[in-house]
Amino acid sequence: MRLSTLVLSLFLTVTLCATAQNNGEKVKYVDDEDCGCELVFIDGIQTTERNKLFGFKREDGTVICEPKYMYVDRFHGDYCKVYTSDTTCGMIDRNGREIVPPVYNAIRYPSEGLIAVGRNGMWGFIDTAGRTVIKPQYRTVSDFKEGLAVVLIDFDSFSIGYGYIDTTNTLVIPAIYEYAETFNEGYAVVVAYERYGMIDHNNREVLPCKYLRVTSMMNGCFFAVDELEERAALFNNKFKRLTGFVYSSINGYNEDYYVVGRDGKKTFLGRNGKEYFGMYDNAGIFYDGYAKVSNGGKWGIINKRGKIILPIEYDDGGMHSTSYTFSENLALVEKDGKIGFVNKHGKIVIPIEYESAHHCTEGLIPVKKNGMWGYVDKGGHMVCDFLYDAATHFTWGRATVAVGGTSYRINPDGECVKACKTYPKYIKWNFKN
Repeated sequence: MRLSTLVLSLFLTVTLCATAQNNGEKVKYVDDEDCGCELVFIDGIQTTERNKLFGFKREDGTVICEPKYMYVDRFHGDYCKVYTSDTTCGMIDRNGREIVPPVYNAIRYPSEGLIAVGRNGMWGFIDTAGRTVIKPQYRTVSDFKEGLAVVLIDFDSFSIGYGYIDTTNTLVIPAIYEYAETFNEGYAVVVAYERYGMIDHNNREVLPCKYLRVTSMMNGCFFAVDELEERAALFNNKFKRLTGFVYSSINGYNEDYYVVGRDGKKTFLGRNGKEYFGMYDNAGIFYDGYAKVSNGGKWGIINKRGKIILPIEYDDGGMHSTSYTFSENLALVEKDGKIGFVNKHGKIVIPIEYESAHHCTEGLIPVKKNGMWGYVDKGGHMVCDFLYDAATHFTWGRATVAVGGTSYRINPDGECVKACKTYPKYIKWNFKN
């Protein structure tokens, strides 16, 4: 197997759409009499629009900033990117103050109190008080991590090098590397003479630059690809090799286990270097204590004791990205072209009889039958008959439905809350007590 086909894409922070609804943000909906529409306040701030320009206001009506930007992001914590054109951007705080004026071509959210900004092909840093800390002078920079940032330095028209600066713009690790990554857990991946290794904060080579590929240190472990075997092995943060060079792929990590490929099969590898739960044709990461597995083209679910809680006899047509993954204790499953749901004991709680469905959110599931969509609750009870041409799952207390080519927004009580003038009166929701 050539290196180009070796999968080393580690998804070390796993977020599944099935469960990550609002990242803990506080969301509130209110009616706006001025525009006759519904406004969404996320963490107390709402985007406003006037004459195709955007601004922000608070729930009490206080204007944070007048609509004057061509584009705006939503707030990430205390900060939000704003754009005055396709190529000029800046950043505001929650009081609407431009801590970074919109004169830059690129900008990133703060990391360790510093904001990376790019202009005319060069990068520097501004602090969250709006002061220029490092003027744009590098071809590229990383965010600051563990007090250092990677910078790319041009020595002349032919040679470049990667090194590390501190927050005073002192080059504390010389730009002698062909490639470098940010520090994680005290160590950073670097490349010298086309080979990967690892250094510490003192630029001491703690892992020799002799590997075809090395992943970043995460949770006290990393993988390295051997030059001769062209396979990966697991190492710990003492740089002790825990496995042989036997893995052809590392497909993901969550809840203490990697999903790895070996000998044409997939298995689960612990951070101690031991394999668990047997070999499968395919497997997904653990989430909430469960993982989907496949043999012979059929799928099932195992728990973290390795017990098969759903027999490996179900299908996966690839149409549902969240299939066999639990959301609100229900997992979408497929058999013979039909969709249903099972609980964490593997029991079918919503019959496998639907043409399609979305995952369960906020206690409701959109399901499709005879070409039309309706909603069932977590017990499988029909709360809205098949009256919609299309329907989405609920997010932040709202779902989008379509009837006759017109889209509407509804709440979990089945009430229309946006674009309701033509919403069909015959659509009724009925909840069982």
